[in-house]
Amino acid sequence: MAKDCSFDVVSEVDLQELDNAVNQTKKEIAQRYDFKGSKSAIELEGTEIKIIADNEYKLKAVIDILQSKMIKRKVSLKALTYGKVEPASGGTVRQALKIQKGIDKEKGKQIVSAVKELKLKVQAQVLEDQVRVTGKNKDDLQAVIQALKTKDFGIDLQFVNFRS
Repeated sequence: MAKDCSFDVVSEVDLQELDNAVNQTKKEIAQRYDFKGSKSAIELEGTEIKIIADNEYKLKAVIDILQSKMIKRKVSLKALTYGKVEPASGGTVRQALKIQKGIDKEKGKQIVSAVKELKLKVQAQVLEDQVRVTGKNKDDLQAVIQALKTKDFGIDLQFVNFRS
């Protein structure tokens, strides 16, 4: 009897690399001429990045710097959920960026339905913040991975725990 093979679909962020990207952004803000004398700042607090700037233009510049540092450190930009820009004290503006960790139920259901549309002999189920795909044939599982890589669910997906 053939054993079941399985893998997990997860959405995780390397928090150490994200912390490094935030620290590099702080250093660049401190050194850049266009930020001299401005109140621009960026902080990583738990699962949220808080950005404060003089105006929306500088806020966008800080976000651009952060995004470039994240790309260099191979942290997906899909890992961030952007909050709305709010006025803050002293004529500044602020924005909170939420760090996306795990797959929520709604995205999990979308992934499961995408797997079912492939009409392969595999089963997909949502387990807390991940999706487990099981099947008898390794080739079917690899076909599922390739198909999921081509679709955009709005989050960064990783495929882990491939067991045969």
